[in-house]
Amino acid sequence: MFPRIRLRRLRRTPLIRDMVRETTLTKKDLIYPMFIIEGKTQAIASMPGIFRLSINDAIEEVKEIVELGIPAIILFGIPKKKDKLATQAYAKEGIIQRAVRAIKDEVGDNLVVITDVCLCEYMDHGHCGIVKGNEILNDPTLELLAKTAVSHAEAGADIVAPSDMMDGRVKAIREALDEEGFENVAIMSYSAKYASSFYSPFREAADSAPAFGDRKSYQMDIGNAEEALREVALDIEEGADIVMVKPALAYLDVIYRIKKTFGMPTAAYNVSGEYAMIKAAAERNLIDEKAIVYETLLSIKRAGADLILTYFAKEVAGWI
Repeated sequence: MFPRIRLRRLRRTPLIRDMVRETTLTKKDLIYPMFIIEGKTQAIASMPGIFRLSINDAIEEVKEIVELGIPAIILFGIPKKKDKLATQAYAKEGIIQRAVRAIKDEVGDNLVVITDVCLCEYMDHGHCGIVKGNEILNDPTLELLAKTAVSHAEAGADIVAPSDMMDGRVKAIREALDEEGFENVAIMSYSAKYASSFYSPFREAADSAPAFGDRKSYQMDIGNAEEALREVALDIEEGADIVMVKPALAYLDVIYRIKKTFGMPTAAYNVSGEYAMIKAAAERNLIDEKAIVYETLLSIKRAGADLILTYFAKEVAGWI
């Protein structure tokens, strides 16, 4: 008891505080999201400092990422053409397939290449599955997701990341990968992806806003945590190697519960809306951007995330 016990003793100097810090953030925790587009590189108005990159510019970007010591990227494609069967999602010469080949040719195994497996960017209606009337069909969509994952693996992706939230998609993708000889390609599943309001800047970046309705019939309800545990359990059973929670900040409790319950490699996505809010406040000199970003990412890791997908990855890697 006080005065014999004084917890402030271990807070007295910066070096002592660093010695006893329970959670630390390293470059190896980071995954950098990248948008790849046909044609010329374009700025994203709602996400300062983030661009929709041409393949040539993406190659220059990945060189910088490797030099910074960031271990992985995740790629999102924006095709020239969209249709009701998302044919450009699994086309051999699709934007992501060409980007993966070019990046792997440049940096090889010096960078882990993860590909987002979803159809919304490639569908003319912007939903993540095949549509009939106003219904998003689950089972017919699985075949297209599996074809997309296999095409990414053929191009050289190390990890595929299904983000669509269709039931059974991890099983369908795992079976398809194994049948085609890609049993060593890992699956990082967006296991607990919420129907969040934090995605608006991403939808501008990826040109993926739904043409009608919303995604609440397949993405998770924002009030549910027990359901997240059920989703993760199913994905693990179906063959997921890494599970993910998206978004991160409003769902730190979910990250914590998933990590404690399953002990699986757990990722969290520090999403576009979280990025945009910090950037907007920093531009108005309302916050110390560097301090806020570090504290934000540290909170995500403290909650249990092993990996953090964040648009701040390059900046943080430069600070660490």
